Amino acid sequence: MSLALATSRADLDKLQERRAAPGGTAPARTAAVLTMGALHEGHAALVRAARAHVGPDGFVVVTVFVNPLQFGAGEDLDRYPRTLDADLEVAGKAGADAVFAPSAEEVYPDGAPLVTLAAGPMGERLEGASRPGHFDGMLTVVGKLLHLTRADASFFGTKDAQQLALVRRMVRDLNFPVEIVGVPTVREEDGLALSSRNRYLSPAERHTALALSRALFAARDADTRDLPHTRDLPDARDLPDARGARGARGARGADAVRADARAVLDAARGALPPLTLDYLALVDPGDFTEVPDGHTGDAVLAVAARVGTTRLIDNITLRLGAPQ
Repeated sequence: MSLALATSRADLDKLQERRAAPGGTAPARTAAVLTMGALHEGHAALVRAARAHVGPDGFVVVTVFVNPLQFGAGEDLDRYPRTLDADLEVAGKAGADAVFAPSAEEVYPDGAPLVTLAAGPMGERLEGASRPGHFDGMLTVVGKLLHLTRADASFFGTKDAQQLALVRRMVRDLNFPVEIVGVPTVREEDGLALSSRNRYLSPAERHTALALSRALFAARDADTRDLPHTRDLPDARDLPDARGARGARGARGADAVRADARAVLDAARGALPPLTLDYLALVDPGDFTEVPDGHTGDAVLAVAARVGTTRLIDNITLRLGAPQ
């Protein structure tokens, strides 16, 4: 069927009922991609992964809802782009069956909910420390949307690594019957991670913002670690993506990884316009606590910074204690 727009649970239920498994013996599997709109190629990659997961007979729904619960005081709720017509086009081309774009009244019929989900200590670190209450609001709306869409599987980008880890923990701890699938970060040709906030960057700010991805890749790749300045680093398109590696890391420890990334970010503080670092952290992917220098196994190298008025995040996963 062609792409349909639903704005209520009743509308979405009708659409799902039309899509039955072959023979009509069981409902088709539903895959949900939960977004706040302003869709870009990164979201399209999630939709394509969802379609591949449930197959041609499955039902793929993209939600578009700017969730007020996850915006703090002074954050960009009113500024956040609303581009529903363009979102419908992106979702349809990527293979979605429906876009669910409910109003705030549909999601929160009694106003701000009295009962919400709490992210706990893991949600108070890094992004949670910078944005108090953000992850409580995120988990609350994700929980509601997983129920509203009746999802069998839901797809999230690994760019928001802490969000993905918390959603997985919520599903596990609260016994949600949903499979959570992470999809690799999609990057622009220059290495900048795709984000709806990239549109706010001026050309000069965008050039400075490249320090985020270049710091991550420099920390990962031993043969770029001695380059002195972000503008001297090789273009990120010449570097392998986060699933591969160039150069042998060998037994280099967590402190060396952090130092390599920080050198690039420190240099970018002197750029015009400058980069203002929020945090750089090398953390355990299970609970997002900092890993010690002797850590072996997977670790997430995460960074958040502001360029001008725009706040950006990025991360890659490294395996420490073994050649990359």
